[in-house]
Amino acid sequence: MTSSSTQGIKTVLHPVTDVAKAKPVYAALLGTEPQVESAYYVGFDVAGQQIGLVPGGGSQGMTGPVAYWHVPDIEAKLAEVTAAGGAVKEAAHDVGGGRLVATFTDPDGNVLGLLQDS
Repeated sequence: MTSSSTQGIKTVLHPVTDVAKAKPVYAALLGTEPQVESAYYVGFDVAGQQIGLVPGGGSQGMTGPVAYWHVPDIEAKLAEVTAAGGAVKEAAHDVGGGRLVATFTDPDGNVLGLLQDS
């Protein structure tokens, strides 16, 4: 079986209901203020890892934190994981700046993410 490479988990997104309350908790945990703040995303960069808060993530179907594996070819990796028994939850789509994200579930329903930067 040939497979495309994975660059590891570099992004973890956390759904939050109240970003104003969540932001100081994560800032205290991570020891830094967010590097990105918008209405739909608050992002912290910690030692090369992106820790993100997604306001309203629960209403978007996020039931808990989602770890995103960085890959060079998101479509190839989605094809591999679905051929192996995974199921696409959210097809690859651009979230800005050429960054593509997708989610899939494993046979137990755990949600896993894929991320490709252009």
